[in-house]
Amino acid sequence: MHGEYIYGYGLWSLVALNALFFLFFILSFLAPVRRREWRSFGVTTAFVVALFTEMYGFPLTIYIMTAVLGNSYPALNPFSHASGHLWVTLLGGGATMMTVIHLLSNGLMLNGLITMGVGWWKIYRARGGLVMNGLYRWVRHPQYSGLFLITIGLLIQWPTIVTLLTFPVLIAMYVRLARREEHEMEAIFGGKYRLYRAFTPAFFPWPRLRGMVPSWQKAFPSGDGEIRAREGCKALRGGCEEAWGESRSTQYTSVSSPSPPFKKGGLQ
Repeated sequence: MHGEYIYGYGLWSLVALNALFFLFFILSFLAPVRRREWRSFGVTTAFVVALFTEMYGFPLTIYIMTAVLGNSYPALNPFSHASGHLWVTLLGGGATMMTVIHLLSNGLMLNGLITMGVGWWKIYRARGGLVMNGLYRWVRHPQYSGLFLITIGLLIQWPTIVTLLTFPVLIAMYVRLARREEHEMEAIFGGKYRLYRAFTPAFFPWPRLRGMVPSWQKAFPSGDGEIRAREGCKALRGGCEEAWGESRSTQYTSVSSPSPPFKKGGLQ
């Protein structure tokens, strides 16, 4: 299967086995319930099935590239399984590059699965409560972050035309889904969630936000935490005023602290 002059495709049992393996874990950790969640998962399913179909079943991308490039295609036997690693083939190949590609892609996929699993466990244990610790201290949607890491890892290991076209659609679907979920969380938890959202990135823990407010809880108490919250709100250019007022009035009425760092109509 991996020999230089052997046709490495037509292995449909491996297509099914690998697709089912990935989709089982993704489905378990995302646990879609509503129709919009199932639609997003449908795009994920299409991505995974298309990728493993070309990895083990029918190499559509390689057929297209060999037809376009002809004798210029940089592989003596483009239909060996080893030549299907397009980044390795197009960038000159070699055992070292193959090792780097596998380490990078497998590391991203493993990290993604762990992130999704930990995020799911935190939500499961919360039983409907608002989760803001653990992974949720750093990002608002770690389960989707994990899914993005998995798909990026798959693209690094085995890029195809179909998956490269599907990937931005998948990202857009889950970004839209995350926004709709945040509107629901805001309706349930009010200003507490709005302030959490103001200081916590959606999918990846950007250093700018981490540095301003290492933990969202520091936005509430007086002293250094309040100063950092003021700086953070100014850097974010809005979005904190209503959340600050509602959160402090409903959650911290017994705490003596200075007035919120806002003037009517905007930030100080």
